[in-house]
Amino acid sequence: MSLNLDEKKAVVAEVSAQVAKAQAIIIAEYRGLGVGHMTQLRAKARQSGIYFRVLKNSLARRAVSDTPFSGLSEHMVGPLAYGIGSDPVAAAKVLHEFSKGNDKLVIKAGAMANHVISSSEIASLASLPSREELLAKLLGTMQAPVANFVRTLNEVPARFVRGLAAVRDQKETA
Repeated sequence: MSLNLDEKKAVVAEVSAQVAKAQAIIIAEYRGLGVGHMTQLRAKARQSGIYFRVLKNSLARRAVSDTPFSGLSEHMVGPLAYGIGSDPVAAAKVLHEFSKGNDKLVIKAGAMANHVISSSEIASLASLPSREELLAKLLGTMQAPVANFVRTLNEVPARFVRGLAAVRDQKETA
């Protein structure tokens, strides 16, 4: 069904708002993908905080024009689905993982601010740990010296108590 001019403007405004907050945009061709599979992909994208939408390419070109993602316009050919996310690793991971299990979804290209990336670079990006995993590793790394210091401080009184217990046991047996 065709959209009227006001509906097209609303779609472009909605997508432009998402693009303004985005760190990455990934486009994938979905030719031959069934409705059930597309629904699964949308659900996974929603869980990961990815804005996922099938758009007319002309509307998507308008939404990304005059943004750092404008270089992606030349790759907007054919039936495409757009994954727009504030976490580039999450966006890449969701679409890449789904495309591994379903050969009908083909990742065409992607973009990060002022840089167009190929599908192989998207696969590399998808193999990186997520933001939450990286933050957990950073916290663990920052916490380790403090935990070791506390353990060392705790060892002094513990050693003293063990020494007293050994002396007590020695006197009781004697």
